Amino acid sequence: MSDKKVRVRFAPSPTGPLHMGGVRTALFNYLFARKHGGDFLLRIEDTDQTRYVPGAEEYIAEALKWCGITIDEGATVGGEYGPYRQSERKPLYREYAEKLIATGDAYYAFDTAEELDAIRNQYEAEKKTFTYNPETRGNLNNSLALSAEEVQAKIEAGEAYVVRFKMPVNEELHLNDEIRKQVVFNSSALDDKVLFKSDGMPTYHLANVVDDYLMKISHVIRGEEWLPSMPLHVLLYKKLGWEAEMPKFAHLPLILKPVGKGKLSKRDGDKLGFPVFPLLWKDPKTQDISSGYREEGYFPEAFVNMLALLGWNPGTEQEIFSMEELSQAFSLERVGKSGSKFDPEKTKWFNRQYLLTKSDDEIGQLFSQEVLAKKGIEADPNKASRVCGMVKDRVDFISELWDHVNFFFEAPKEFDAKTAKKAWKEDAPELMQELKAILSDITDFSSANTETIVKEWITAKEIGFGKVMNPFRLAMVGAGKGPHMFDIIELLGKEETLSRIDYACETL
Repeated sequence: MSDKKVRVRFAPSPTGPLHMGGVRTALFNYLFARKHGGDFLLRIEDTDQTRYVPGAEEYIAEALKWCGITIDEGATVGGEYGPYRQSERKPLYREYAEKLIATGDAYYAFDTAEELDAIRNQYEAEKKTFTYNPETRGNLNNSLALSAEEVQAKIEAGEAYVVRFKMPVNEELHLNDEIRKQVVFNSSALDDKVLFKSDGMPTYHLANVVDDYLMKISHVIRGEEWLPSMPLHVLLYKKLGWEAEMPKFAHLPLILKPVGKGKLSKRDGDKLGFPVFPLLWKDPKTQDISSGYREEGYFPEAFVNMLALLGWNPGTEQEIFSMEELSQAFSLERVGKSGSKFDPEKTKWFNRQYLLTKSDDEIGQLFSQEVLAKKGIEADPNKASRVCGMVKDRVDFISELWDHVNFFFEAPKEFDAKTAKKAWKEDAPELMQELKAILSDITDFSSANTETIVKEWITAKEIGFGKVMNPFRLAMVGAGKGPHMFDIIELLGKEETLSRIDYACETL
């Protein structure tokens, strides 16, 4: 590490919901900043106003907040290098586009969409691919092929133009990536990218480099899909005279789909039944709803923990990390070059690990808020905690607890037919009434005491334990499931237990 203060940014475009790959990029930037005592910035790259989606920026901010990724500077919190929305920085960029034109490193291009389409079609007819590059630019409608007077006349006439970068001819570029080490590009294989449009808006490439420079960004940590843009960005730093201030680059590996090849997409989630977004998203145009990890019942810590291990390896057997532990352990050296396959089942496993570490009181509280309240059930907090504690090792999510404990809060009105056929024999009603008489006489209705008394009675009767306990469980639960029977009745209480015996005897 150099002496330069670590300053990193997450710079999404507000074109829709934030994909989990984007969250991972934000997370790795955040962890890197925390590890090195640096700053984490949120910058909104909204230069392409045609793709702007209302609500997307708010979604991004809320998603980061839910994940526990705190922003030091940015669109939502301000800071001394603002504004942090590119649309609000619009006046800045023209100066740098004009500087590049003045040094001969960029040029005006007046080609219309129709002209470019015609050239593309001509190339296609000859089974070739058209690229706007050093080979073709001299014959096109731009300031390299036109006289200074013609260019001036077009600009004064208000003709639409773009400013293109003048890619050097046949230059070998040896660039360093913090993850991939040396990467080599030849400038002849690259095109003259558009940097600026006559409407005053820059493209991503110019705005990105200018903003990173002005915001003193030390490291650009972004997705692998931006690797092909790296030579242009490095050349822009050089041509603008900022090479000494150029950040270090690191391109993160892709998150791959669980089945088959390629990058994880929303379609994979829809097909295989898992979210690819941190929060639920409702498309403002179509009203289509996409599921989110938060609404599916995942703990943010579990989601973050899973994401951290997609592409980064701590070098140990440890799998469960708090955010603090992640920030201490994280390093770009341990980020892999190849893509990481996403495993939805492993994500559930992470959630289960976090659920198991929570206290019974915390789980009971969450269960009361997220499940019981929605069902209109008010439960004693102590009862909710104890009930959840009995079965928490059987579930991955808080929402799944209901199927395991519903009988504690609602007496069974129907009985599982398969279990009833096995458990409720001809002598069951008589045995249950005998059991009811014994339970009626018990004052101390604790689990240990009722178990001792009932077991003594069964032993004295010389009948099989299952002959009593199976119909007893059916009467209490409505099925052949649930934790230890005497723990169940202690929580139900004597009155409810006796009432359920009567109901089963009347109904079955």
